[in-house]
Amino acid sequence: MSVTITPSNVDTATSHVFDRTDFPVEEPAHEQVVFCQDSATGLRAIIALHSTTLGPALGGTRFRAYRDEGAALTDVLRLARGMTYKAAAAGLDLGGGKAVIIGDPHAVKTPELLRAYGSFVERLGGQYVTAGDVGTNSNDLDIMGETTAHVVGRNTAAGGSGDSGPNTALGVFQAMRAAAVRAWGDRELQGRTVGVEGAGKVGFELISLLSGAGADIVVADPYRPSLDRVLAAFPRVRVAADVRAERLDVYAPCALGATVNATSIETLDTSIICGAANNQLLTPDLESALGDRGIVWIPDYVANSGGLIQVEGELRGRGAGEVRSRVEKVFDTMSFILDTADRESILPGIAADRIARRRLDAPA
Repeated sequence: MSVTITPSNVDTATSHVFDRTDFPVEEPAHEQVVFCQDSATGLRAIIALHSTTLGPALGGTRFRAYRDEGAALTDVLRLARGMTYKAAAAGLDLGGGKAVIIGDPHAVKTPELLRAYGSFVERLGGQYVTAGDVGTNSNDLDIMGETTAHVVGRNTAAGGSGDSGPNTALGVFQAMRAAAVRAWGDRELQGRTVGVEGAGKVGFELISLLSGAGADIVVADPYRPSLDRVLAAFPRVRVAADVRAERLDVYAPCALGATVNATSIETLDTSIICGAANNQLLTPDLESALGDRGIVWIPDYVANSGGLIQVEGELRGRGAGEVRSRVEKVFDTMSFILDTADRESILPGIAADRIARRRLDAPA
């Protein structure tokens, strides 16, 4: 299958056509991958559409200083696939897609660059709907919205549903409670030690929920302003250089992915891994290694589905109360997955994949 790199209506855009052999063989087939370049603004971006089987591909735009274009491509392909499974497992009529803008957002992000990127999104004609992610926020989405109608998560003043961080955190919290029932027979987290890795938009909101639930919280984040914000709001939170080195009940990765690898597994002292980060496992086989050590991994695309549920609600015209109620049902979804895993003697990740695939493979 060829992957068409679609040109934009930005005059200075360039385009190419890549064959499947240009992509890592371990990646599943994607419907379309779009490389975006605008020399006037310095924009370099990749939009990946993994599947539109259930509906338009919806997924956020990540703005990050990747090592090179190859690293960006690998990330966006994995993230797009995850969005397909996230929507399917959550029962949403949406497909899976994701985008990355290459560069340090603190150095190269400008309104002109965001408008140029929005033009590429618009060119896809609604096949891809973008939202926020690491490195982008509602203010950025407002600017993108000047050149594309296919954007959700804008500020409420611009007609959007606002930052999806709180609902993403709420979904993680509910999944964590479901995991607690599996591990300890009780959904309450009071007195449990939770290590939150990453204190950004979602991590901060998760810490707020955990604090309200009476959990003991350890946090790590290399960005000092994020830590200072947490400590100002929650002075009882303890800071660690690396929460994976702490003795925990729950490890909650809420920054970038691949923090669970062959090396970290050997030193992790936790009962549950449940967080907001995408692609937490460096490779899928690591879930089996975790199971051998008695650690329950909660599939990330289920735990972090609250943000997607919010922006899907924005697309469908749902109110904030209805959206919150649907996010709280992540507890029920995760409980069903864990029950399925126990009944079929399989890992939770395999159970979640099977449930998602049943929706994807069902006759239209």
